[in-house]
Amino acid sequence: MLEIATAALKPEVTITVPGSKSYTHRAFVAAALSCGPCVIENPLISEDTSYTLEALRNFGVACRAETGRVLIEGCGGRLEPFKNEIYLGNSGTSMRLLIALAALGSRPCVLTGSRRMCRRPVGPLLDALGQLGGEAVSLERPGCPPVRVQGGLRRCGQVRIDCGVSSQFLSALLLIAPYLEGETTLEVVKGPVSKPYVDLTIRIMENFGIEIQRRGYTWFRINGPRVYGAGDYKVPPDMSQAGYFWAAAALTGIRVTVAGATMAGGQGDTRLVDLLVQMGCRKEVEGDGISLTGGPLEAIEADMGDMPDMVPTLAVVSAFARGTTRLFNVGHLRAKESDRLAAVTEGLARMGIEARADGSCLEIRGGKPRPAVIDPYDDHRIAMSFAVAGLRVAGVKIAAENCVAKSFPGFWKVLGQLYR
Repeated sequence: MLEIATAALKPEVTITVPGSKSYTHRAFVAAALSCGPCVIENPLISEDTSYTLEALRNFGVACRAETGRVLIEGCGGRLEPFKNEIYLGNSGTSMRLLIALAALGSRPCVLTGSRRMCRRPVGPLLDALGQLGGEAVSLERPGCPPVRVQGGLRRCGQVRIDCGVSSQFLSALLLIAPYLEGETTLEVVKGPVSKPYVDLTIRIMENFGIEIQRRGYTWFRINGPRVYGAGDYKVPPDMSQAGYFWAAAALTGIRVTVAGATMAGGQGDTRLVDLLVQMGCRKEVEGDGISLTGGPLEAIEADMGDMPDMVPTLAVVSAFARGTTRLFNVGHLRAKESDRLAAVTEGLARMGIEARADGSCLEIRGGKPRPAVIDPYDDHRIAMSFAVAGLRVAGVKIAAENCVAKSFPGFWKVLGQLYR
């Protein structure tokens, strides 16, 4: 258990966050499928991305991590799994992208994970692979891991997919579509939630030389067979991780600059800055990053459908705002690393703040938060979001604080840079 210090903070500070987790996962997969050697610069090396990297090795892809980069020898789509079972912890991104990747493999394999992972939904992705003639089936709980994937998928076709729970189902299919024989069309019949992550997937594929036709977020066409191009690719800073430090500025009134951050980077979580501005903060966009300075906070209403990872962060900030904040389109957060709506409302209740989740809306009535022990339910984003509250309220303690290693192993060290 870690108690957050409320010591004096620097009035201005510039911090650096690691590479984007979402970009890193997708770049690893594209590089593994490419036609030759790739260098992925500034990748996030964390618990989640290490699961993806190790799984790629189990598919016969040569991967080597060095300081500040990962070298991957692309296999041109010829995947040779040599382990019958691949463990992916509680990494939902790894599970969903690799289920699709395993469909290209030369032999069957089982993908499994932690107890929580085995309750997270993948059914729409399994159904979509079945529409292409692939065989991927749940072995225990229907529509959840562990999943047995037959391999050998090469047939293109028309697919209708439900992305109302996760856009990762669509991203997974997009990433493997170039390796199918002919024209593959994907029609989204519900959703997708988290649209910026679809844009991110397509941006990475285009960087690797793949052309995609699309109509908004409901229809996509990829002609195959194609092969990702080999080369060097740089991962941008993670705006999800930057959000905790902008939130720290919002709560404490200091000025925090996130080096390398840009509003034009294609990561939807950057929009948290604009929501914090609506609440009363001041934003400055400079050549070396984005700065935020805190101020008196007012409640807002916001649609969070495209930035779900920022919901816990904004909810914690809202606890200190005047009025009632309403966050809409958040229902799919119940199927994350934890039931994040339950975890957030419970944590806020422990701090004496009234919050309730009703359907797809989360309401937080601002007040005067009090000290509390926060159980993050082994969820990195819950731990990091409530840690920020501890900068303002003495006596906030985070249980099982090492769960941040899932996405940001250096979080506590970077948070410490805010102190004088």
